[in-house]
Amino acid sequence: MGSDPKIHVFDEVVKHNKTKDCWLVISGKVYDVTPFMDDHPGGDEVLLSSTGKDATDDFEDVGHSDNARETMEKYYIGEIDAATVPQRRTFSSPQQSNYNPDKSSEFIIKILQFLVPILILGLAFVVRKYTKEK
Repeated sequence: MGSDPKIHVFDEVVKHNKTKDCWLVISGKVYDVTPFMDDHPGGDEVLLSSTGKDATDDFEDVGHSDNARETMEKYYIGEIDAATVPQRRTFSSPQQSNYNPDKSSEFIIKILQFLVPILILGLAFVVRKYTKEK
């Protein structure tokens, strides 16, 4: 690589997301993997699912061999302009709900739903006992 690598804008790379035209961004580098689509051990679906984003995590999670990393170099076509890559969304846990004083009324309702039938049943036994003819 005697000359400076070509700098690609992310919006340009995203357009190359088909079997006959597939570019990937891995570790800040852009690869045209179109010729490799039929030869990829995981199939072309794996490569296509990594288009339109930074595929570094996808690539690293699989644990590619040194041979696979060497093979990548022949598909290298330039660098990605990092300023054009959208920020990745990180997981943020949902806000914990604050104490809701209305929860106590829900608790009372649940207790009443349990106690009222028992009280009715108890009342029925008492009424039967006292109204029973001796």
